[in-house]
Amino acid sequence: MRQFTAVVNPASGGSSGAATLLPLARLLREAGADLETEYSNSLEHARSVARAAGERGRTVLAVGGDGMAGCVGGALSGTDAVLGLVPAGRGNDFARALGLPTEPGALADVLLNGAPRKVDTIEVESTFHDRIAVLGSVYAGVDALANRHANTSRLLRGAASYYAGGLRAVVTWRPVNYRITVDGELYERRGYTVVAANSGYYGFGRLVAPSARVDDGLLDVVVIRHAPKRLFFTMMNELKTGAHISRPQVEILRGTEIRVEADRSVPYGADGEVDATLPMTARVLPGALNVLA
Repeated sequence: MRQFTAVVNPASGGSSGAATLLPLARLLREAGADLETEYSNSLEHARSVARAAGERGRTVLAVGGDGMAGCVGGALSGTDAVLGLVPAGRGNDFARALGLPTEPGALADVLLNGAPRKVDTIEVESTFHDRIAVLGSVYAGVDALANRHANTSRLLRGAASYYAGGLRAVVTWRPVNYRITVDGELYERRGYTVVAANSGYYGFGRLVAPSARVDDGLLDVVVIRHAPKRLFFTMMNELKTGAHISRPQVEILRGTEIRVEADRSVPYGADGEVDATLPMTARVLPGALNVLA
């Protein structure tokens, strides 16, 4: 029987992380599993707890949203440890890409009986922070600014915070001249954002990179070039289904290493949490993580 260490973000999804774990924990223990719970007080603390649990041979559960999933999964990237995801945040986009259930009984069955699957991770390198690994995507531009607004919203939660954050970001946005280097080839583009995607989803279920696969050894690089803001709002709505990729303003590149630079200070994020500014380099780490899915 598996031994689990749950790393919980108490604030995830409006303090729902712990509440989400309770019925799942009961089912795991009733099935005979050993479960210990650790509450994180920072991302670095969560990484430390996850690494220590993995080294003891325990299956590490990331309880929270994409930030916690990316933090814990990134800490386990490149090790033999096994990750389990307990979606309890606002986005849960990497769990969505893996097709994980949210109902406690079905999720308990995956965690107890599922076989570990090898998936890719993304190594992110920047002058603003140590080299780290994340799971879903790295994005530089208006979406990073929107995510910053959503994360700091005191009045709105869930999808509403993302929509309001997106509106605020787009209204104040000025186009950026990007230098995008994909596996050594330079592309100069003017626009709204560059997304290096391992997973198809980001930003609360938006299908930004429909062809991205978490186990193909490649990153899909989605570039949204300059367009009138009214058209960009239309494309934001099309992100729900992936229909935006048919627009001439949307370009998709693929590669294993992507460097993004800009002509002014531009924020970038990763899995909803890393908050820094360009330049940055993202490279795929093929099959670096074992995850129950």
